Amino acid sequence: MSSFQLLTVLPKPSYEHVFNKERNEFVTTTATNQVEVYKQHGLDWILNKAFSDHEKIVTCVDWSPVTNRIVTCSQDRNAYVYEKRSDGSWKQTLVLLRLTRAATFVRWSPKGDKFAVGSGARVVSVCYFEEENDWWVSKHLKRPLRSTILSLDWHPNNVLLAAGCADRKTYVLSAYIRDVDEKPEASVWGSRLPFNTVCAEYPANGWIHSVQFSPSGNALAYTSHDSSLSIVYPSAPEQPPRAFVTLKLPQLPLHSLLWVNETTIVAAGYNYAPLLFQGNESGWSFIGDLDPGASKTAAAQTGKDAEKDEEESGPVSFSALRSTFRNMDLKGSSESVSSLPTVHQNMVSSLRPYSGAPGSMKSFTSSGTDGCIVLWNV
Repeated sequence: MSSFQLLTVLPKPSYEHVFNKERNEFVTTTATNQVEVYKQHGLDWILNKAFSDHEKIVTCVDWSPVTNRIVTCSQDRNAYVYEKRSDGSWKQTLVLLRLTRAATFVRWSPKGDKFAVGSGARVVSVCYFEEENDWWVSKHLKRPLRSTILSLDWHPNNVLLAAGCADRKTYVLSAYIRDVDEKPEASVWGSRLPFNTVCAEYPANGWIHSVQFSPSGNALAYTSHDSSLSIVYPSAPEQPPRAFVTLKLPQLPLHSLLWVNETTIVAAGYNYAPLLFQGNESGWSFIGDLDPGASKTAAAQTGKDAEKDEEESGPVSFSALRSTFRNMDLKGSSESVSSLPTVHQNMVSSLRPYSGAPGSMKSFTSSGTDGCIVLWNV
């Protein structure tokens, strides 16, 4: 049975969050041009630093546990890298991504020597540091991307990159940089991996919200807006996958996912609660909600409401939403709808690993548009 701890409730929505290596600080986006760094003081989390260098809304942020660097990207088409010095001050570096549209998503590579930025320009900027010139430079992954990149994830080998896009497809591409990366070992994704090699392409029936490699890198999972979770097990380059499992869920779409281990996935999104899945190449199944409040709500639906919502599950049903909007229209108020029994009171926007090694995650954190930062044990 899982347990949870509400760490803090922020005064603003948190669309993305990530903790530092020591787990005593975290950074979050705020749907503005600012990113905020919170530091732990006893049981409280206090705003310690705010960066407001971007001119437009910050769309994503990531914090490398290897180098202690924060990277941000924004609708202003730029990225900033913030490096924390030994005296606690921050060194700021502008990264020119050479984009013509907004930057949408960013992730550090496992070794912390590169980061990838997705964009609405149908390209991924793979950025690395040039010691000679003391700046960050970028190379573009273009082929075969045809739409906005909504999610990215690095393979454990620090070379392959998965991209989930708005064209309802997930791609696996090589982001190998000469003089930065060591030659990767042969895997199910391929052996010769020059930059922009297309290793795989997988379809979905909705735009991709989240994509992530398994801890071993031999499987790939992604969620799409049609309320589905897909898990792919590749066999060899340019060959059909060994297994391709898609779960069509009765819940609302999942916005973020994490691999707990090779046979377990947690995911959350518009259903307000983390969901647990288990399986392997033979098949995957939904195990249950990690938030006990979600189960209580589903169990409480009886009679006519239960018949109407028999295909719905989770804390928010169509009938409840319809009642809310009816009251707002007739009375100018939604007072008849009390707070939900779930920890999160709105969409869960991001999940991040908190403790445990890759492949044996013990806990993770979630953030949502309600401002809640929650720690979950699995």
